[in-house]
Order: sequence, then structure tokens, then C-alpha cells
Amino acid sequence: MSPKRPQDKFAEEKLKIVIEAETIAEDQLGAFLRRNGIHEAQLREWRGMMLSGLQKPVKPSSKPSEETRRINVLEKELLRKDKALAEAAAILILKKKVQSIWGDEDDPTDKKNGR
Repeated sequence: MSPKRPQDKFAEEKLKIVIEAETIAEDQLGAFLRRNGIHEAQLREWRGMMLSGLQKPVKPSSKPSEETRRINVLEKELLRKDKALAEAAAILILKKKVQSIWGDEDDPTDKKNGR
């Protein structure tokens, strides 16, 4: 079985390596890291991840705040207006193309009697 790359290791393996590294003397740390196929920077990163995982999680409020509701309403309104603006821009472009193809000739029908 080929050795795993550091990014392929499971969380349990990373935790075990971080804990083991804490018990190893500084002069033997390099050999330990080589044996496990990781760099010191990865060990520091994993240690930081473990510590941040132990932080007290922020409880999400069960009910969205007034600001959150207002933001959602404004985002929906902005999306609706963006779509309307895109539609208006498309219509203007089409009108310009029609005018360039057909020109600015007057309508040949007689406006007075509808023919």
C-alpha cells in the first residue's frame, strides 16, 4: 500500500500525529515528520485546525433578525431589477439591429384610413 499524501489523511490520523508531535523532543521532530510524510508547516496548520475546532461554537439564532430579513428582501429586489435591466438592454439592442437592417424608412401604410 502506497503512503498517503498529507492532504489524504483522515482527521483521526491528523489528530494522532499532532498529539504525538507534542510528546516528541525538538531534535527528533524532523525524523518524526519525515516518517509520517508531512512538513512542519502542515503540522502547525493541523494544530491550528484542532485548536479552532475546540473553540466555543456560535449558536445560530433560531429566528432570523430584522436585518437578515431586510437583507433578503433587498437582495430579491435587486435580482428582480437586474433581470428587468437586462431585458430592457436586450430590447434596445434588438431595436438598434432592426433599424440598421430595415433603415429609418417611414411606414408605407396610410395612417389616416389604416391601410
